[in-house]
Amino acid sequence: MSKLITLEEFIIERQHDFPFATGELSRLLSAIALASKVVNREVNKAGLVDITGAAGEENVQGEEQQKLDVYADDVFRIALEAQGEVCGIASEEQEDYVQFNSDLNSDSKYVVMIDPLDGSSNIDVNVSIGTIFSIYRRVSDANGPVQLEDFLQKGDQQVAAGYVLYGSSAMLVYTTGNGVNGFTLDPSIGSFYLSHPNTQIPKSGKIYSVNQGNFHTFPQGVKDYISWCQESDKESNRPYSARYIGSLVADFHRNMLKGGIYMYPSTAKAPNGKLRLLYECNPLAFLAEQAGGTATNGKQRIMELQPTELHQRVPLFIGSSEMVAKAESFGVVNN
Repeated sequence: MSKLITLEEFIIERQHDFPFATGELSRLLSAIALASKVVNREVNKAGLVDITGAAGEENVQGEEQQKLDVYADDVFRIALEAQGEVCGIASEEQEDYVQFNSDLNSDSKYVVMIDPLDGSSNIDVNVSIGTIFSIYRRVSDANGPVQLEDFLQKGDQQVAAGYVLYGSSAMLVYTTGNGVNGFTLDPSIGSFYLSHPNTQIPKSGKIYSVNQGNFHTFPQGVKDYISWCQESDKESNRPYSARYIGSLVADFHRNMLKGGIYMYPSTAKAPNGKLRLLYECNPLAFLAEQAGGTATNGKQRIMELQPTELHQRVPLFIGSSEMVAKAESFGVVNN
């Protein structure tokens, strides 16, 4: 029987991969892992307690907040502040970034962007949901309060990114720029164990993931690409299978393991796309590229985009490199 490696052991063994101070990453990821265990516990008992359903308010995106959205946002904020490595966070659930002002955080070097509970509209129907996170080094003066510029950094400045998937099992998947590794939670002892080392996205696959209910509002190039995916062609193994869960983390995770493309293009109602650059697209783009895949807005690499606001939205085409390139060849963005 091969030795089981815990998340904590793996981080210590791979500290040389982290370009900055070694213990900081360990404490940061430990805080995220701890918070994810707490959220996973609540997700698993959501049908037994009064924690599902709407909270009665809308978030900054104009979306109805679920009770677990609010709960998860609080849990991750408290856990990250308590570790002392983070000077502030920006959350999809908050209109502005949150500044950590305690003495413990006075000289902290990192900021975190987080989508505390992606796919939360699926909570009540027991579908997989997740948490997406992204870590940057602050660029403002460490002796002063965190600034907006610390959060509006290009994706290629990320020092770590990942997600937690709350499904049939809970998984934490992350990268520090040296490959992608996944860890599965053993709930009996509360530890994450390495289960998916050095994960690679197949160059091509047979899955395309898109909300086809919006088909008639897509750019013509996206319609043409979807029609191409549905055509029969033995040489290119088409038609492809349409698979769309509606939880970004779950759709991305499946396609990363099996090969495929996830698309959320611009639509008539959302001309700039719907997904958030900082909380969703940048961290998943970092993971995709580290696993050998590609992430673009249809014409430009996601991680090269300069953010201009905290809740900026962009189109997203992500997954197997050959499939993303083929989609781009159809001209999938409106000029």
